[in-house]
Amino acid sequence: MLTTIAVAVGALALGLFFNWLLKRRRHLEPGGEPITNSDLTSPMETLAVLLLAFVMVVAAESYSAADEAVRSEAVVVEHLFEFAEFAPEPAARTLQGATVCYTRAVLTHEWSYMEQGTGLSPVPSIWSARFREVLRELGAADPLFETLVNADERRSEARMERIAQSAPAIPEILYWFMVLSLAVTVAAFAFNLPAHRRGVEITTLVVLTVLFTLCLMLIRDVDRPFAGVISVSDGSLRSTEEYITEGYTTRYGEDSVPCEGTGDPREGS
Repeated sequence: MLTTIAVAVGALALGLFFNWLLKRRRHLEPGGEPITNSDLTSPMETLAVLLLAFVMVVAAESYSAADEAVRSEAVVVEHLFEFAEFAPEPAARTLQGATVCYTRAVLTHEWSYMEQGTGLSPVPSIWSARFREVLRELGAADPLFETLVNADERRSEARMERIAQSAPAIPEILYWFMVLSLAVTVAAFAFNLPAHRRGVEITTLVVLTVLFTLCLMLIRDVDRPFAGVISVSDGSLRSTEEYITEGYTTRYGEDSVPCEGTGDPREGS
């Protein structure tokens, strides 16, 4: 970092030195065109636009990864529920009940944690711990053991990916540097407006400012995939919860679900 700062400061100092050294020669040479404000601000404008494009790509990739993680988790949870049906009783009932409650807990508790940016909720972990307890009781000798372990492992990986993607992908300092760059760019455009400007130039600048502002707001929103206006939908997980709840209650009855609708354990469960 210090090397970068030193190189930048050195380049600026060297450029100013040669500018001073050749100042008289420039004045003596007829026909030479001086550097205009537009020449100075154009590189800065290019930098701001490139930075904006880069940050938009990063935010979009993070949003896409978060959406994919939710969909993957929904599929894996459904598979885990279906595989558990072939386990011997009472392991099958316990596993399927814990799967239903895990999904409810994610939708009720962990989703709000992700919206607030705090990530992991302890409630779904109650039911993931229940998975491991049942698997230990089954033992490696059970023919279904490896299948269930692999399914639970994929569920855990999908959950960790979902939680990881809930955090902003763009560092705060980079976002505010981008805001500053775009603010300076807009100011430079305004400064370079012709003295006898017409309404069309001012209108164009206003439209450009609005577009820059909307881009910044869009990036800020998309970079928080579970909290913004354009947020990742919980539809796939909710559909899975409805499907496995129906399967469980059909087989064991409504009162046998070991948790409330929020995923919190019932007394004695």
